[in-house]
Amino acid sequence: MGRALTAYAGLSLWHADPRLSWTPRPRLDTTLDADVAIVGAGFTGLWAAYYLVEADPTLRIVVVEAEVAGFGASGRNGGWCSALFPTSHDALAALPGSSREKATAQHEAMRATVDEVGRVADRLGVPFAKGGTIVIARSAPQLRRAREEVDHATRTWGRDDLSLLDAAATAEILRATRTRGSVYTPDCAAIHPALLVRRLAEEVERRGVRIVEQSRVTRIEPGRAVTPDGVVRAEVVVRATEGYTPSLAGQRRAVIPVYSLVLATEPLPASTWAEIGLARRETFSDYRHLLIYGQRTDDDRLVFGGRGAPYHFASRTKPEYDREPRVFNGLRRTLVDLFPSVADARITHTWGGALGIARDWCASVGLDQATGLAWAGGYVGDGVGTTNLAGRTLRDLILRRDSDLTRLPWVGHRSKKWEPEPLRWLGINAGLRAMTFADAEERLTRRPSLVAKAMAPLLGGH
Repeated sequence: MGRALTAYAGLSLWHADPRLSWTPRPRLDTTLDADVAIVGAGFTGLWAAYYLVEADPTLRIVVVEAEVAGFGASGRNGGWCSALFPTSHDALAALPGSSREKATAQHEAMRATVDEVGRVADRLGVPFAKGGTIVIARSAPQLRRAREEVDHATRTWGRDDLSLLDAAATAEILRATRTRGSVYTPDCAAIHPALLVRRLAEEVERRGVRIVEQSRVTRIEPGRAVTPDGVVRAEVVVRATEGYTPSLAGQRRAVIPVYSLVLATEPLPASTWAEIGLARRETFSDYRHLLIYGQRTDDDRLVFGGRGAPYHFASRTKPEYDREPRVFNGLRRTLVDLFPSVADARITHTWGGALGIARDWCASVGLDQATGLAWAGGYVGDGVGTTNLAGRTLRDLILRRDSDLTRLPWVGHRSKKWEPEPLRWLGINAGLRAMTFADAEERLTRRPSLVAKAMAPLLGGH
C-alpha cells in the first residue's frame, strides 16, 4: 500500500515544491479509540480537525488517510480560494426548509469564508493573494450570459459583489484575445493549495490531533472507521473523502469522481506579464460552457486548467487517469489562443485529479445524531473555500451548537443517488461532450447554444 516519495512529489506543480516533505506518517495497524474519527486528510477533514481541537483541546481526534495528507484534490487543484458555491441562489432557496433569506445567508457565509481562510493562511505562513476573479466574455453569446448573470444577481438577489466591465475596463486587469467584456468579483484569492493543506496538517498535529496515513478506510459504519489493518472507534465518524467516496462500501453512487486537468508554464518574464496583466494575481475564467480556470503563481508561472477528461466507468479513480494527453493538448491550444505571448513558453508540469459531484450538483454537510455519522462534500471543484465552511459547520454540529452556520440550507441536505451503470457512464460523458459541442455551436452560429440550454437541467443548471 502507498507510493514512493518521488511519486507523491510528482503529483503536481504544487507537490513538487521543495519546501514540502512527503514522508508518510505511520499506518494504522491496531484499534484506536477516539471521540471523533475523520476519514480523509484533505481540506475537509483537516479543517474539521482544526476547528474542533481549537474549540475543545481535550477531544481525541484521529484522521485516517489512504495516502498522505494533501494527496487528493486538496493538494492539486487550480489554487483558487473563492466564494463560489456549486448551487445557484435560486436552487438553494428551493431546497426543502430553505428560503430566500437562507440562500442569501449561504452566499454571505461563503464570502466571509474567503477571508477566514486568508486569516489562517497568514498565521501558517502561506501566501494568500486576494485579487478577486475576472470572468471574461469573448463572443456575443458569452457577453449576453455575463450581462444576464449580473442583472439576475442584482435585480433578483440584491447582490453587490459582481461588476460588469466593458472591454477597456477588462483590459486593465486581464488582456486576452477577442475580449468583449467581463464580470469581476473581489471574493477570490490565489493560493498554493498543497502548501496550505500540509501546513494545516502540521498545525492540527501540533495541537494533539493524530493523523495516520497510507491506511485506506474500506467501510464506515456507526462508531467505526475500518481499514484492512486496523479500526478507529469513535462516537462520531466523519466522511471527508470527496471524489474518492465511491471506494467506500455502500457509497458507489453517492458522488461521482470527475477529473479536472491542469498545466503550468515555466516562470514567465515581466514583459509577458505586462502583456497579460493579472498584476494583483487575479484568478480568471471565461463564459464558455466547458469550464476553464487559471491563476498567476507567486513565482510568475501561469497555471491553467479545465474540464474535458472523461468520466470513468463505475466511478473508478486510478493514477493513470490524472494525465490525458488529448486534454492537455487542448488546454495548451486554448491557453495560446487566449494569450499568444505564451506560445513559446515551456510547460513544466501537467497533472489532474478527481473532484466530487452529487447528483443534484449541490454540496452538503451534515451529521446524523442517531448514528454519529457525519459527512461533507460534493463541491464540484469549488472546494478550497467551501471545505473551510464545512469544517466550521462540522465543528458546530459535532459539539451540538445551534449556530448561524448550522442553519444554512446546505446543512443536512441529502442528494439523490446517481444512476446505476451503465446509465451514469453514458449520461455523464454525453453531458461532457454536449458542453464541448455547445461551445462549437456558439462559435458557428454566434448565438446562445440550444444544446447547452437543453442540457442545463441535467447538469445542475451549470
